[in-house]
Amino acid sequence: MSSEDRRLDVLRAIIEDYVATREPVGSRALSERHQLGVSPATIRNDMAALEEAGLIVQPHTSAGRVPTDMGYRQFVDRLAEVKPLSLPERRAISALLEQAVDLDDVIDRAVRLLAQLTQQVAVVQYPSLRRSSLRHVELVPVGARHLLVVIITTTGRVEQRTLELPEDLDEALVARLRVRLNVALSGLRLAELSQALESLVAELSPAGAALVRVVVAAVSETLAQESEERVVVAGTANLARTAGADFSRTIGPVLEALEEQVVLLRLLAEMAEDHTAVAVRIGRETQHAGLAETSFVTSGYGGEGSGVARVGAVGPLRMDYPGTMAAVRAVARYLTRILAG
Repeated sequence: MSSEDRRLDVLRAIIEDYVATREPVGSRALSERHQLGVSPATIRNDMAALEEAGLIVQPHTSAGRVPTDMGYRQFVDRLAEVKPLSLPERRAISALLEQAVDLDDVIDRAVRLLAQLTQQVAVVQYPSLRRSSLRHVELVPVGARHLLVVIITTTGRVEQRTLELPEDLDEALVARLRVRLNVALSGLRLAELSQALESLVAELSPAGAALVRVVVAAVSETLAQESEERVVVAGTANLARTAGADFSRTIGPVLEALEEQVVLLRLLAEMAEDHTAVAVRIGRETQHAGLAETSFVTSGYGGEGSGVARVGAVGPLRMDYPGTMAAVRAVARYLTRILAG
């Protein structure tokens, strides 16, 4: 084993002990708790090298060391793969999420489950309309001059608008348009619908074209609403429950940051650009002062690549990274499977 690999083993041991004990870790503790295969003197030399590299630091005059942001990043980047959850954990996730009755219920169950699995703050982003595809458009006459337009996406989003029309509805025309709309639009991303709808207008009779233009306006209005982008948060009490002396002073700023939807949405959007299965932002990598003492672990769900939305967990820097990454990835996979069903 090279000296670099040995030092990374020492770093891993320091992180594991610090996560478990919340206390700075000394060379004697490492020698006693871990089979590192080297003498205590070698461990001390390796710790000195890790400190010089900025991967660990001595927080006060004790002999113990704690990981730095760089140390955690090195550890996370060196994880060969995300370990799977146990079979009972996977069964529990599947059973709970599959009992959901609609999208809101799925999101609510997922965020509470992830908070329980990780004992941290869980964050689930609603599927974005702009990144979803259309599954079905329903046109429902609700009176002589009112038409209900229902947009159903592949991620389970259901949006509806009731339109007031200048003339009485021809139900036979509405039925024909319903078929034409779904043939022309099914499977398209919602951002592509306006152009496709306009192309359809050119093929229709004047009466049909006038009605489709009203539908086009309703769909465009729906897509333009920024309020569709939102996140759900659960488990904030876990911050206080798991906080040690090194983290308890920062809980207030963390909670304030978590309450700002725009902060979470920005972070989730940035992490969606990371094409790894599980993205991790550590400490100051979040680029938000209130989250400087936390780490954010997320994974995409609901589609290929980074998905149409993200699910994640926020906790102190000394979180159980392998366990958190496994839980986040598992919940994301189950969400994808359920929403595609």
